[in-house]
Amino acid sequence: MSVRAIEFYSGIGGLHLALSRSIVNGTVVRAYDWDPAACIAYESRFRHRLTQKVNISRLTAAQLAAYEADLWLLSPSCQPYTVLNPEAKGAADPRAKSFLHLVEEILPGLRATDAQPKYMLIENVAGFETSSTRQTLLQALERLDYTVIELLLTPLQFGVPNSRLRYYLLARSKSKPFSHTSSPSDVGRIWRHIPGCGEDWKDPRLQNDGEVNTAHDIAEPLSGYLESLSEEDFQKYRIPDRVLEKWGRNFDIVLPSSRRSCCFTRGWCFNPRITVIPSDPNAFYFTGYSHMAGKSGSILQLNEELDVRPPFYIRVLINSQRWPTQQTTRTFDQFFEAQAQGQADAVRILDPLRLRYFTPTELLRLFHFEPKEGVFLWPEIISLKSQYKLIGNSVNVRVVTELVNYLFQE
Repeated sequence: MSVRAIEFYSGIGGLHLALSRSIVNGTVVRAYDWDPAACIAYESRFRHRLTQKVNISRLTAAQLAAYEADLWLLSPSCQPYTVLNPEAKGAADPRAKSFLHLVEEILPGLRATDAQPKYMLIENVAGFETSSTRQTLLQALERLDYTVIELLLTPLQFGVPNSRLRYYLLARSKSKPFSHTSSPSDVGRIWRHIPGCGEDWKDPRLQNDGEVNTAHDIAEPLSGYLESLSEEDFQKYRIPDRVLEKWGRNFDIVLPSSRRSCCFTRGWCFNPRITVIPSDPNAFYFTGYSHMAGKSGSILQLNEELDVRPPFYIRVLINSQRWPTQQTTRTFDQFFEAQAQGQADAVRILDPLRLRYFTPTELLRLFHFEPKEGVFLWPEIISLKSQYKLIGNSVNVRVVTELVNYLFQE
């Protein structure tokens, strides 16, 4: 079976890549995005003139029907729904308009001519499941006779050391129930694992009354995803002194041996904070100040001999494999004390830790765009700032590949 797909909000092509790695004999026939940098990066990766820079809310049913697509892949803007934005407006946000246009106008128009896609995969941020947009989507799909399943999944449960909880919806037109979902209790359920593949994921750190427990942590160490940087490159990605001085208390620091990292987003936040996801009290997002907009998430400490965890929130966010040593606490306490005393060179106390940002290549590996040894050559026109932004807007290819496989499973 050959499947023709349209990719909406295509970004740098994560959904396309997932389809190409799945068991499905699929071809993306058109990709849509409004961001010119995303379109340039997409074309550089796939070497085909597939992308079109367009306002999706202006597409028509006739335009889309011409592609005779069997599958829609969609990753609409998450900003209207993210819990990281206390002022998120949901469906009232202008950025939600194009997705609602597809759901409320385009799909019924295609159904009128029997040209609707037979399959759909939708990805969004955790928090979407509580939105009015989700209710609108479910009602529209029910009217159009789609069978749907909803999931909340994180790459951690697929062995990827990155916490990135996401909402997914799979839909099939005029279909029997999805496999392994025949129980009456499955109706309306938001799954925490792919049916038939294991069981609901639970954070192994927070078992046994909050004590760290890595016995069932299947994620690999971060070390397998890291580049070996020269000293010159390390200086390029090291945390600037001014950032450490102002926000050092708030960064989430991970080691090469750590088996998780916080969610990397495109966001820039002047008031760093930890946010608990309402739908998953075991999941945390961290958004921190960065010298590069589009770079949020964990930072890396290369010196494993000083097992560092800033004491500011150690009892809230357990991200390393073990509790910090007394030496760790002293390192930061010495810095904070020296800083409070007005010592001009106080930040030098942190130098032995060798703190740096993850590189774009490392993030692409964590998002499974690249194999562990792979390097994507970005077009020269795409700045480092834009690279981080585009990656932060992307999907985890490993997770989506598994979902595409399940979507087409009979």
